[in-house]
Amino acid sequence: MKNNLHSIEKRLLKLIREAQWAGLKNQLASVEIAPGRVMYERGDHVNRIRLRPGRRRGLQTLLLLILSCYLSTALPAQTQMQVQMQTPASTAAASQASARGAHHARLDRSGKPRKGKASYYGQKFYSKKMADGTSMNPQSDSAASKTLPLGTKARVTNLENGKNEVVEIRDRGPYVKDRIVDVSPKTADKLCLKENGTAPVEVKPVEVPQADGSVKPGAGAAQTHQ
Repeated sequence: MKNNLHSIEKRLLKLIREAQWAGLKNQLASVEIAPGRVMYERGDHVNRIRLRPGRRRGLQTLLLLILSCYLSTALPAQTQMQVQMQTPASTAAASQASARGAHHARLDRSGKPRKGKASYYGQKFYSKKMADGTSMNPQSDSAASKTLPLGTKARVTNLENGKNEVVEIRDRGPYVKDRIVDVSPKTADKLCLKENGTAPVEVKPVEVPQADGSVKPGAGAAQTHQ
């Protein structure tokens, strides 16, 4: 931008000088030949360097006015273009931050039980990294929930046969309507839900991590201690 302005300034100065010089060829011009002494010559005999200071100041003023007009038009246009170029990235970052904030706002730390459907991890997810940074172990008690905080321990009960198991929430999901928990293949075997792939369950939190670092007993805590 600075280089462009410098180039434009040079071109404008050249044009103004040429226009001024062309005008001087057809009229008398005052030339200061010594302090306090001025003589008039035809324009085509005037030495450009000897133009009076007042005339030079007039040229400079005109040049500044032209540059001001250019800047008032060019700079806002450039600023608007820069904003438009930055907007997609800024908007994307803001959207991600908003999504993260909304996700944390939905976390259920109340310890209340919920009912819905359970499913289990497929083979393609074995050894993949979960939300807490650990790898998915099909023989573990790991489970996924959209709403329970990571680290929550919860009792999952199959409402069709009464079988139940305690799991630890280490991942996010399942992202299918009406499903509230994904369990490991080992837990799915114990709950006998592998045959149909899903089953209606009740999830009762046992220990729920709180935002301040404490742990709150949930609805399943009493059942665990019996």
